[in-house]
Amino acid sequence: MPPLPPVTKALLLINVAAFSIDMLLGLALTRYFALWPVTSDLFMPWQVVSYAFLHGGIGHLFFNMLGLWMFGSELERLWGQRRYLQFLAASILAAAALQLLVTYLTGARYPTVGASGGLFGLLLAFGMLFPNRIIVPLFPPIPMKAKYFVAVFGALELFFGMSGTASGIAHFAHLGGMLGGFLMIQYWRGKPPFQGRRRF
Repeated sequence: MPPLPPVTKALLLINVAAFSIDMLLGLALTRYFALWPVTSDLFMPWQVVSYAFLHGGIGHLFFNMLGLWMFGSELERLWGQRRYLQFLAASILAAAALQLLVTYLTGARYPTVGASGGLFGLLLAFGMLFPNRIIVPLFPPIPMKAKYFVAVFGALELFFGMSGTASGIAHFAHLGGMLGGFLMIQYWRGKPPFQGRRRF
């Protein structure tokens, strides 16, 4: 197993540390750094980034960090630290933007936490760059090509988000992360909706 690249390693440590501190302080970090709806008195601008370093439970943290290790490590080795951070930032910010829009339109009052928006962006990038790589998900443990894995997960997120099932999960934040990641790759490649010199 190759060593963890530096940015992915740092992100893993920061997320685990933030979760531990939040638990020790009785969710004090969640109060100030989770992504609250824009109509809430608790909303602050920095939350569009800070929410991605907080998690709602040990299972939430574990699966997000597992995905970060699985997909983020290889993408960081491919892109390098700078481009990897740019991509993550685009995914996290797009996830926050779409989640804020949805909570505003629906009148939701609860905060959003988790690295899932960034993770779904990484998942999309992995599927675009390594479409025929075989992935075996934990649930169900069925081998499938990365491009199909991404398509299935994207379709499920859209279905659950539109139907309102599996409440308590920010499905539109996941979709926002995928959208942000897609747009960043299109920008690097100079493809629609961005035109011009090839960047990637």
